[in-house]
Amino acid sequence: MKVEPVTLEGDFVRLEPLSSAHAETLFEIGSDPDIWRWTTSVIENLADMKIYVAEALEMQKRGEAVPFVTIDKDSGEIVGSTRFGHIDVSNKRVEIGWTWINPKWQRTYINTEAKLLMLTHAFESWKCVRVEIITDVLNERSRTAILRLGAKEEGVLRQHMVLKTGRLRDTVVHSIIDSEWSEIKKNLTNKLRSF
Repeated sequence: MKVEPVTLEGDFVRLEPLSSAHAETLFEIGSDPDIWRWTTSVIENLADMKIYVAEALEMQKRGEAVPFVTIDKDSGEIVGSTRFGHIDVSNKRVEIGWTWINPKWQRTYINTEAKLLMLTHAFESWKCVRVEIITDVLNERSRTAILRLGAKEEGVLRQHMVLKTGRLRDTVVHSIIDSEWSEIKKNLTNKLRSF
């Protein structure tokens, strides 16, 4: 696995490497508090977003993450962010997460193609054997979207995280393994045709 910043491009979406220069735009499109309701981050102002971006870039320097901005190719607009994280080269495993999208672009082709691009990179370029996707047990919308991708729910990690609000979060773990990838890729490609 060659873990480094990379641009992933599809028909509708381009995932570009995150940089500190993106913080202001990300704050502008990510200022809706509902975006952060079920995340581990609290973004209330530009300073919070700058910290969020800086932490992602620090994880990237350590080889633990590859963060992106999500761009709608037709408009050229940045519409959100996502990343590979918890990269485990020796076990050929990665997590896809930290995904958020401006509400205007939710339930569109954006997330479907972004996940297709990331899963393709994980399984076909990095040769991963496992991709994990986790979410807050209370985040029904995210859980439904993850299952719609074709991931399998594996279980709940109880009191898995202490959030900045002090709430103890239970986390649902989903995964896709390499033997499932070709069928999932076909299904995601077909879904994109319906948009």
